[in-house]
Amino acid sequence: MEKRTLTKINGTHLLAKLDILSAHISMGTREEFKDKIFELARSVSSFVCFANVHMVIEAWRDHSFRQVLNAADIAAPDGSPLYIFMRLFYGERQPRICGMDFMPLIMREAEKRCKSVFFYGSKPEILALITKKSKVDFPRLRIAGTFSPPFRPLGKEEDKEVVKMINSSNADFVFVSLGCPKQEKWMHEHRGKVNACMLGVGQAFMVYAGIEKRLPRWMRNLSLEWIYRLYQDPKRLWKRYLVTNSIFLVLVFREFLRGPSNRSTTAKRNNWQIDEKDLHFR
Repeated sequence: MEKRTLTKINGTHLLAKLDILSAHISMGTREEFKDKIFELARSVSSFVCFANVHMVIEAWRDHSFRQVLNAADIAAPDGSPLYIFMRLFYGERQPRICGMDFMPLIMREAEKRCKSVFFYGSKPEILALITKKSKVDFPRLRIAGTFSPPFRPLGKEEDKEVVKMINSSNADFVFVSLGCPKQEKWMHEHRGKVNACMLGVGQAFMVYAGIEKRLPRWMRNLSLEWIYRLYQDPKRLWKRYLVTNSIFLVLVFREFLRGPSNRSTTAKRNNWQIDEKDLHFR
């Protein structure tokens, strides 16, 4: 099947992408993802998404958000169903590229390469815990700064001050935790303004800070992590998992029924002819 390869303006080749329900998801080994992310840090401005089912379905439902996700320099397959999709429909043995794992991995590598990191999002107390823990885990890592934005849209002047603060810190990486789709939209809006590689890592802040625990690896390998997260926060997540997971399964089944001979391999595969109203998940 056809793969799409994106190229930066400066000629740096990025990872090939595969189409999953109109979302363009990057493929490669964990080492390739790590190396490409560090290549992006040498660029003027870039952003990386860690995509799961919720993000893919948001992109399928919302054309404007689809443009945001597909504009990402890298969109890693974070959710287990995405790399399973890659194996079933494209024959690619793609490993899971999880934001919760990659944040400390990038921090460790940044310490080795004398790169700096900035933490944007979450609450001040969470940022304080992250800073404290990272100084123990990575004592030579330079933390360029942290910022917890208010729970409201920033005004233009406020936003300019925040951008100035981040750029003045000379951060190589900016970890962003605002939740999906807010963090992806923020990174997209600030590409070309923030002079760093921005990574939308979501709940990775809470996990690294020790506020939330993760399941044992063998359970994560069985794609059971969403059940644990639902158990932790049922009021906020029950509708997301019920609706988005159900829509994803319906769309994957429709894709299966289409058969390989009728299956589009181009990047623009948005002619599913399925209306969300027809799925009866209101």
